[in-house]
Parts: sequence; structure tokens; C-alpha cells
Amino acid sequence: MYQALYRKWRPRSFDDVVGQGHITETLKRQVQGGRLTHAYLFTGTRGTGKTTCAKILARAVNCQHPQDGNPCNQCPACMGIENGSILDVVELDAASNNRVDDVRAMLEEAAYTPATVAKRVYIIDEVHMLSPQAFNALLQILEEPPAHLMFILATTELHKVPATIKSRCQQFAFKRIRAEEIAGRLNYVAAQEGIELTQEGAQLIARLADGGMRDALSLLDQCVGAGGTVDQDRVFQVLGLAGNLQTVALLEEIAAGNLSGALARLASLYTGGKEMAALAGELSALLRDLLVSKSAPKGGAGLLTGGYDSGTLERLGQLFDVPRLVQMLALVQKTAGELVHSANRRTDMELCLVMLCDPSLDGSVHALTARVAKLEQQLASGVVVQQTTSEKPLQRSPAPTPAQKSTQPEPDLSTPVASDPPPWEVAEKPVPQQPASKKPLQEKPMQETPAPPAVEPHPAPPEPVTHVSGQTGWPGWNVVCGQLKGVLSTGDYTFFSMPAMLTGRWDGDVVTIWAANQFVADLVEKPDISGAVSQVVGRYMGQRVPVKVQVGAPPAETVQTPPTSQPPEEGDALDAFLAAGHSNVIVE
Repeated sequence: MYQALYRKWRPRSFDDVVGQGHITETLKRQVQGGRLTHAYLFTGTRGTGKTTCAKILARAVNCQHPQDGNPCNQCPACMGIENGSILDVVELDAASNNRVDDVRAMLEEAAYTPATVAKRVYIIDEVHMLSPQAFNALLQILEEPPAHLMFILATTELHKVPATIKSRCQQFAFKRIRAEEIAGRLNYVAAQEGIELTQEGAQLIARLADGGMRDALSLLDQCVGAGGTVDQDRVFQVLGLAGNLQTVALLEEIAAGNLSGALARLASLYTGGKEMAALAGELSALLRDLLVSKSAPKGGAGLLTGGYDSGTLERLGQLFDVPRLVQMLALVQKTAGELVHSANRRTDMELCLVMLCDPSLDGSVHALTARVAKLEQQLASGVVVQQTTSEKPLQRSPAPTPAQKSTQPEPDLSTPVASDPPPWEVAEKPVPQQPASKKPLQEKPMQETPAPPAVEPHPAPPEPVTHVSGQTGWPGWNVVCGQLKGVLSTGDYTFFSMPAMLTGRWDGDVVTIWAANQFVADLVEKPDISGAVSQVVGRYMGQRVPVKVQVGAPPAETVQTPPTSQPPEEGDALDAFLAAGHSNVIVE
């Protein structure tokens, strides 16, 4: 009768156990030195050798001719334990014998000495399935065990074992077997069985086994049943991994932002009987492989699940960056966890696809990080240079023009200031109090061309001085942004350097910042950023001013030329002019 490969090639000695050398060497030394304890607790994932080592240890402690701590497997004791004819070695499944009555019946038998071997051994598999009453009954004999008794407990969920049980046992943690070691064992078994197994096929099966030797041998047995050479393509075909192409196609729709196409593929999979939890798991595995291969391209090959070929991973890796993959994987993992308690799993999966296709709908930290990383990539590609060039004309208009007083087209802003001297000339009314013959003398120098340029340079310098000191009026959004460069961090200041993203206006009582979208508005509304803007503007206004953030296009900047700053300028210019004119009259 045919016997499964994982049963046929189960290790019979400690030396045959693969990947658990830290445990087998210790057990061999204990058997050699006779330093055996009364209770062992083996923990680890499935298929790593817990039950196998328990059976080997049961034969080793009763073997009549042990060899370096290993059972000889030839004496009557070893052969009787192996074929089940010796009843002093009992294997108990706690999943089906978890009642307190089952444990009590076992303890009643344990009181008797073994009939044919040195020690009576009880192997309790999945011990975490015992009830609390059964654990209490087991604890009683573990506290004061007879000399002829040994317990070997095995579990995959150590956290469910009471601390009182663990403290009375020697614990051995079985780790997952590495893919290289599993592949080597598969090649050895294939050579002994006459199976044509390629190196690529063995490595793929080893990765799919997820650290379990039993799973690897079962997968190999399944692939051999199809006939022919077991290569990578045969493994994909037999194990049904060709269905992963649907997951790849779904991820390509997500990368393109094609929500309709993604929902159509989801509907097709749902109609075909695909479970939404299984689809979330496959999508999560694919995203994990992409993240590992993209973040660790050299050393991460052995960490892949093996469900996708390298060409597919390389092609999909070019569509996403690492922050985007982290955001997608976190969202899929969250959805997969919530599907267990969902009332409508299809709706939850569709909602997940909507947020995957449009990251702006995902308000998680991972989504914001991915969007900021995308903006940084765009800025690094040259967007910042384009924005700064469009910002320069706005910076030139307020500051240099009133200071230089030239005839360039930019001094249009200074023309109203130049038109202010005519009102100053109207202020000659106090001069007529003197003799009338002196009036034409005063009017002539005012009408002459050299006189106004000589008088105008005096009032012109105070204007830039007041703007620089920032004590009398709104300095302009460009000046505020320039002051923020040394206050905010580089990441926060990026948006202030782009007029297309942020623009500020002074409404008389409050500074209104117009943001291009809600994401930028939420960023600016943070207390540290809005407070910095209020502090910078307060240096010019003489007091801290409130800051308001709105989304949309800013209105036309007509508030920047109010006559509020002109009265002090008129008074200063008039005093300078009268002082100069009056001195001339006295001289005459």
C-alpha cells in the first residue's frame, strides 16, 4: 500500500531531523548523560518536528542499545514502540481528549510501572486544547511525578498553556525551517524515490511550505501525482497558483487608478465563487512580496512567498514606490482583519478597492505619508524650479519698485506715490501768509523739474524702511513666505514656496490663506504652522493677528494698496518739503 512521503520519510533519529540542531543536540546529551527530566514542552509552528522529536525521545529513553543519544531502532523496545505494540508509550491528542475525565483516566494508568520498558511515556499533542479542569488534574501529577513516568507535551500556541504547567517543564522552541534546508531535504527524498525534481521546483516548494517540512513533502507528493518532471511551471499548475494571475491583473487596475476595471474584476471573482477573505489574503501576499523585493532587492529573495515569478514582481515593482506599497499593504491587512466580523464582505472589499485606487480617500497616516512622498518626488523632478520662477515677479513688485523710483514699467505701483506730491503742493496755503510777492518765487521751484526729484527722494526711503521694520502695515505674502523659510521645517515650507498651492491675503483684520486642496489646508491649519504665520505677520502689524485657512482660488489682490499707509507718508513728505521751502523763503 502506498504511503505518503511525509510519513515514509519521517526522521527516525535525532540526526535525521532537519533545521532543529539546537534542540536535537541538547536531547542527545541528556540521553547520553542520563540527565532526563520528567516533563518536556515542545513549542513551534506546524510541521517543524515537535511530534517527531517526541517519538524519537520516547524510543531513546527506552532503547536497549542507544547510539550517541540516538535510538538504535533495532532492539525490541524501539521496534515495539515504533509499531505500537508496546502500550507503555501512549500518544494522546488533546484536541479530542480534552476533558478532565480523560486526564484522570490517564493518571490512573500512570500510577502503574511499565511492563516491558524502562519508562512510561505520555506524548500529549496540542496540549493547549485541554480544559482548565484537565490542566489542574495534570498539574497534580507534574508536581510529584513517579520515577518511571515522563510527559512530553507539544503545542502550537504556547500562550494558552498555563504558567503553572510551563514552569514545571523544560521548554524547547522549534523554529521554522529555512527554505534552503527544506530544498536540500526535498532533493534528497526525490533522489531516493526516483523523482525528477529541478532545483527551481525544489526552491519554489520550499518557499511555499512556509518553514514546515511536512507541508513541503506533502506539496512534493501532490506534484509527483501529476506525472512528469517537477519543475517550476508544474508546481504553479498543480498547486493552482495560476489563479494568482487574477490578483496580478487586479493590482494592475489599482496601479492605473481604474476603479471601474478593479470593481469589474472583483465582481467576476465573486461570481466565480472566490471568497473575499481569500482574495484579501492573496492581495496582501502579493503586496508583501513587492515590498520585500523593492526594499531589499538583494537579500529579500529568500523571504518571498514564492507564489509569483521574478518577472511579474519586477514589472509590478515599477508601478509603486515603497511608501505607496506600505499604505496599500496596511489597508488590505486592516480590511482582511475586519472581514471576519463583517455583515457584507463584498461591500467591505469594494470599499477597500475604492481607497486603493484613490489614496486621497484614505485618511490614515500611511496614506498621508505616501502622498507626501509622491509630492516630494514631483518636487525633486523640477516642479519647485517652475514654481519659484513664477513667484519672482510677485516678489519684485512690492519691495524694489518703491525704493528705486525708476521709469520701468514695474514702478506702476509707485506712480500713485509719485502722484502724491501734487497734494503736497496744495499744502502751500500756510506759505501765502507771507507777502504776496514771494508766492511766485515759491511756485517756480515747485513747477521746475529739478525740484520735485530733489524733494521726492526724501519721502521715498521711509517707505521701504517702514516695510522692512514691519510696524505699520501688511508686508505682502511674498515677504511673509520669505520670513517663514527660517522658521518652518523643510517639509512644511515646501508648500509656502509654491504660489499654486498657498496664497495669503490681508483682509484688514485677519490673514486668509487660500489652499489649493483640502490636504494642504489641513496641513497649514496645524497650530505650529498657523502660529508661525501669525507670529511673522505680527512683527509687521505690531501685534499677533488671527490666521484663517480656506480652500479655493484667492480673490484679486486689491487690498494691498489701501491709503492707510499714505497719511503718515504725506505728513513726513510735507514736513520735509515745507522745511526745505521755508528755508528758501528765509534766505530770500
